[in-house]
Amino acid sequence: MLKRAFDLSVTLLFFIFFWWVFILLTYLVRKKLGSPAIFKQERPGKDGKIFTMYKFRSMSDARDKNGRLLPDSERLTKFGKLLRAASLDELPELYNVLRGEMSLVGPRPLLVEYLTRYNAFQARRHEVLPGITGWAQVNGRNAISWDDKFKLDVYYVDNKSFLLDIKILFLTVKKVFIKEGISQEGEATMEEFFGKDEEI
Repeated sequence: MLKRAFDLSVTLLFFIFFWWVFILLTYLVRKKLGSPAIFKQERPGKDGKIFTMYKFRSMSDARDKNGRLLPDSERLTKFGKLLRAASLDELPELYNVLRGEMSLVGPRPLLVEYLTRYNAFQARRHEVLPGITGWAQVNGRNAISWDDKFKLDVYYVDNKSFLLDIKILFLTVKKVFIKEGISQEGEATMEEFFGKDEEI
């Protein structure tokens, strides 16, 4: 109950004092990347329940001569990279926090197709609400391996507390300023997770 009350309080205060940031970013995204400004995608939440996650779009709709979308790394513009580096593309997820689908802190919601690729240990990341930031994000973000990411996610599940959430939020601000671990080398974010059979 304390976590939910904290999530709602921080989110509502942010909307009250920084509503203009959403207006400005919406205008800039539409001008530089086109419409719609908001990117929507289904993601698995707590217990694997599917919900629609909202983000500011950070990639163009550039296509090849056959009409197929170009790879993410080619559609990610300078402006999109700036949004991601500052984590501003994540701001619309505050709406998911208000709806109770996400928390400020928790394992990042990954792709729906990954659900069938997890082993029992990795699937434990869905025992809690996904977060805008998390223990894995402040300990390497996208620059660490999938195995390390899952270990950090499950560590959070087993050790979650209000004090740990506060620590993660402060560390997140630090990470945003020093711009560490934004992506893996050669990837727009991270390489695809194909799953492993072994248990950890």
